[in-house]
Amino acid sequence: MLLYRRFHFGAFMPKHYDDTYARSLENPTQFWASAAESIHWDRRWDLVCDDTNPPFYRWFSGAQLNTCYNALDLHVERGRGKQLALVYDSAVTNDSKSFTYEQLRDEVAQLAGALLNEGVTKGDRVIIYMPMVPEAAMAMLACARIGAVHSVVFGGFAPKELSTRIDDAKPKLILSASCGIEVNRVIPYKPLLDEAIELANHKPDRCLILQRPQEEAPLDPNRDQDWHTALSKASPADCVSLDATDPLYILYTSGTTGIPKGVVRDNGGHAVALKWSMENVYGVGAGEVYWAASDIGWVVGHSYIVYGPLLRGATTILYEGKPVGTPDAGAFWRVCEEHGVNMLFTAPTAFRAIKKEDPNGSLISKYDLSRFRTLFLAGERCDPDTLIWAREQLHVPVIDHWWQTETGWPVAANSVGLGTHPVKPGSATKPVPGYDIRVLGEDNREVKAGQIGTLVLKLPLPPGCLPTLWNNDKGYQASYLSQHPGFYLTGDAGYKDDDDYVFIMSRVDDIINVAGHRLSTGGMEEVLASHPDVAESTVVGVEDPIKGEIPVGFVVTKAGVDRPAADIVTELIEMVREAIGPVAAFKTATLVARLPKTRSGKILRGTIKKIADGREYTMPATIDDPAILDEMTEALHSLGYPRKDTQ
Repeated sequence: MLLYRRFHFGAFMPKHYDDTYARSLENPTQFWASAAESIHWDRRWDLVCDDTNPPFYRWFSGAQLNTCYNALDLHVERGRGKQLALVYDSAVTNDSKSFTYEQLRDEVAQLAGALLNEGVTKGDRVIIYMPMVPEAAMAMLACARIGAVHSVVFGGFAPKELSTRIDDAKPKLILSASCGIEVNRVIPYKPLLDEAIELANHKPDRCLILQRPQEEAPLDPNRDQDWHTALSKASPADCVSLDATDPLYILYTSGTTGIPKGVVRDNGGHAVALKWSMENVYGVGAGEVYWAASDIGWVVGHSYIVYGPLLRGATTILYEGKPVGTPDAGAFWRVCEEHGVNMLFTAPTAFRAIKKEDPNGSLISKYDLSRFRTLFLAGERCDPDTLIWAREQLHVPVIDHWWQTETGWPVAANSVGLGTHPVKPGSATKPVPGYDIRVLGEDNREVKAGQIGTLVLKLPLPPGCLPTLWNNDKGYQASYLSQHPGFYLTGDAGYKDDDDYVFIMSRVDDIINVAGHRLSTGGMEEVLASHPDVAESTVVGVEDPIKGEIPVGFVVTKAGVDRPAADIVTELIEMVREAIGPVAAFKTATLVARLPKTRSGKILRGTIKKIADGREYTMPATIDDPAILDEMTEALHSLGYPRKDTQ
């Protein structure tokens, strides 16, 4: 294992965490019943955890509530209606809007009334296919208000991918917009939506289209209605009381068979877990400004742009823009200064992009960040050098934490609301209360501390996690519960050290077998990232006739680096050899201008591997820029790997 640097921050009170964590595992029923007291219930529960039908556990069965009421109306009724609830900041249109809790409640109630006018009722599905505009968040909350089940699909998703989600969710209504806006282009959404509906077997009854000034979409008079026209005809809708076990939303994630998996989130457990996490994991107080720099098409946007901050009574930032290029690598700091951000949550890839463009952090000093106190990183593995760079530039605690679409909230973190632990860069710190994390070997037995294995979670999962997949209980069992009976399979590989710190090294599929040795590509990436000239990197295992697999590294250098590529590659190979050993067989690396990523910033390692192995691959629906794969193909060809066309 790599050596890590260790440093402290904040209040060092591990006993508070230790006591809380122990209580959450020793008596989860009592623990979560206590946490649930902060939620307004229309009817209290019969059972905190219904375990009568394992592995399908249900939280707060018999209880009734409304998530939108808890997120908006409750704060207004308690006298905080004039507090800011939502701040919209668009770096691509230079527009900004703010909504108090009272204003946001009224906007959401009006939209909910428009949904009722379109025949949407409790249990109906509504697909939201929109850019990062306030109306997108309002759409989620409006569905929650009347008991409709929303399914947000990332705006600009390819028609084929959208059509599969339409066929699975079978929405009565689709909410969309005329366009999305990228750094240098406008992306018309309506042609993509029309094609998706044409491809789908299921046809929605109606579509509401938000016309943006940058692009006016033609409307089908038999199916489409203008957003604002629909609102003008509506009356505000009240909140509907729902069972705690009723679905709040469906969020699709990639399936191994090519069919997307519809992760279901319930109303009761979701509200309890998110509100608890805002205070205890993130340390957020009511009235503070919390910014998750993500998209509502991803789980981070659901949990920590919309529901979490609003349930807590915080002010949430909805940002339309990029960390760089809108207009520069100081974009995040401009938002933090203008809106008084206390806490920022983003992906490590965003900071690698910022570090690449502004390696010395010169843009940070131009902004007043006196109210900014914590940075949270998640969404992919955070290499230690990115974490340390961020800490040194910002002079605030940097929290690397780990969770998934399926869990909906953090699994491992330095829970600042419970007192912080010493930081070990490369680790997501310790399990969050409620989660029993184990590391298993191929024989299904727990491995020793420091040994890499498969990370699993002991059942039942805590509130807020997926209870199943949409209309697919068998798929839920097959994908997550069958490989390790009694445990949920995270799909991630890693280890716990002697202090019970959790280290996420890679996806299970990214553990490569080099001449019989199981090695983590994440460990090699950690070494590459520590090179002073490297902005970001990735390592994939490619087929080798002798060793089975060998690692190949792809490296993007920081802005301004003009040293010979051969010299940098030689240094990188030697660094891996020293840190991990000759057993890694790391002998090949190349410099590239950029890495292929999804729109959420995750590196497409599987696609790179297929290109290197000369296998056919399908263009990923979530890829940020398809042209990058051509660049990657040429880079691999220069290393001696064959070209293979996409399918």
